[in-house]
Amino acid sequence: MQTPPLGRVLVVDDDPTVAEVVAGYLDRAGYDVDRAADGPAALDRAAAHGPDLVVLDLMLPGMDGLEVCRRLRARGPVPVIMLTARGDEDERILGLEVGADDYVTKPFSPRELVLRVESVLRRARAATAPKPAGPLRAAALTVDPAARRAVKAGVELALTIREFDLLSFFLRHPGRAFSREELMQQVWGWDFGDLSTVTVHVRRLRGKIEDDPAAPRLIQTVWGVGYRLDPDLDLDPGLDPGLGPHGDATRSDRAPEVPRPDRAPEVPRPDRAPDVPRSDRAPADWTRPRA
Repeated sequence: MQTPPLGRVLVVDDDPTVAEVVAGYLDRAGYDVDRAADGPAALDRAAAHGPDLVVLDLMLPGMDGLEVCRRLRARGPVPVIMLTARGDEDERILGLEVGADDYVTKPFSPRELVLRVESVLRRARAATAPKPAGPLRAAALTVDPAARRAVKAGVELALTIREFDLLSFFLRHPGRAFSREELMQQVWGWDFGDLSTVTVHVRRLRGKIEDDPAAPRLIQTVWGVGYRLDPDLDLDPGLDPGLGPHGDATRSDRAPEVPRPDRAPEVPRPDRAPDVPRSDRAPADWTRPRA
């Protein structure tokens, strides 16, 4: 009995050697592989066959990988892993911002790429699986994990899969600080990768849920650690009658300080005698007689 493929992967690269090597490794790992050499052909193949994941080279003739990624994501939430040249940090960050799920820098290990494909597919399938958890709320935010729906002040937010998962994770652990390594592993299941991926997603999420992304009050940066969701920071302490202008308590149910009844005032100890000159101590002008 033939084992069904693990998924359909579209490999898009204008270098036939790279495309052949990547396709060969994915095929041996159990994936059904399709190939395209440029952007328009990639979009046509994706529309015709509906891949589960796309391995997409950033530098393509005619239409670059960023534009291909934008158009693919406009059609639906297909996972994308970008292949980029080493050192093109700006392009990698931009690729993540337009919707890429991960990236691999050239030259790369084909076996590492296969592991990344497995990780991204596993995460994408887990994200689409129904979850029994009820709605999560903080301040003006309401997130329904089962419906994959996030609302702020009655307005639905357009969040990507990774942004939604990140926000849901924060809401499930309010007030707790997480490092970028922990977020990468616990939110997306990555055991390796560039930590700037987390930074980019946090910045994008802040841009959608914060009133002022330049001065975020919900997702706080914990210097030297990572990030923390403070669900009550959007409330002005001055509006709470129980808090003073600096957040100190002034509530009416707080009793004023009174002297402790079990603490007696200090009195002179009756057993302590006043200081008196010692009888065995000679006056200051006393001198010993010479022999």
